[in-house]
Amino acid sequence: MIRRRSLLALVAALSASASLPALAQEPRRLTEEEIALINQISATNSAIKTMVGRFLQIDTQGQKIEGTFFLERPGKVLFRYNPPSYEQIISIGRGFYVVDRKEKTQYAYPQDKIPLREFLNEQIDLMRSNIVAIDQSADYLSLTLQDDTPAGIVMVDLVFDKETSDLRQWVLTEPSGAQLTFSLYDVEKNVEIPRTFFSIDATYRAVDPATGK
Repeated sequence: MIRRRSLLALVAALSASASLPALAQEPRRLTEEEIALINQISATNSAIKTMVGRFLQIDTQGQKIEGTFFLERPGKVLFRYNPPSYEQIISIGRGFYVVDRKEKTQYAYPQDKIPLREFLNEQIDLMRSNIVAIDQSADYLSLTLQDDTPAGIVMVDLVFDKETSDLRQWVLTEPSGAQLTFSLYDVEKNVEIPRTFFSIDATYRAVDPATGK
């Protein structure tokens, strides 16, 4: 089976990388125009209660993995990787879990330690997140959020379409400097998602993410 590096694995563990480590940044003062745009994005996305679509994940080594995602606010999200992977990442409102459906294992990370948690709230308020950088072009707005996790400083760049306020991409930078990029496409909004999608089989064995045992 091909080794899959998941979003949560990168957040939780320091891996060898030739990239520079992620360094803490000081937030800068936002302009009134930037604040208005961020508030508009927060309000538009707060009105979206469910989303489904596809994603493309690219890691620092250039490995590409595709899959499908399902999101339901507040607090629920599922990233299901395409075969041959059996891995999926799921939040059911109490935290994030990495599940291997072949090995029938699962391990958990606290949701309040994941930078993307702001985007899962029922009411999104990106102004309350730790924004340390902002960049924009004619079409896109990029916000860099910073969080202090058990593994060190983690940063995530959220890229939004300025016309629609849709989240198009995010880039996660782990403490070692390794990056993971998620791009979203074929997104549908406010569709019904089966409740069973946001559940974990009670028979799956809990493992230590550091040892896999």
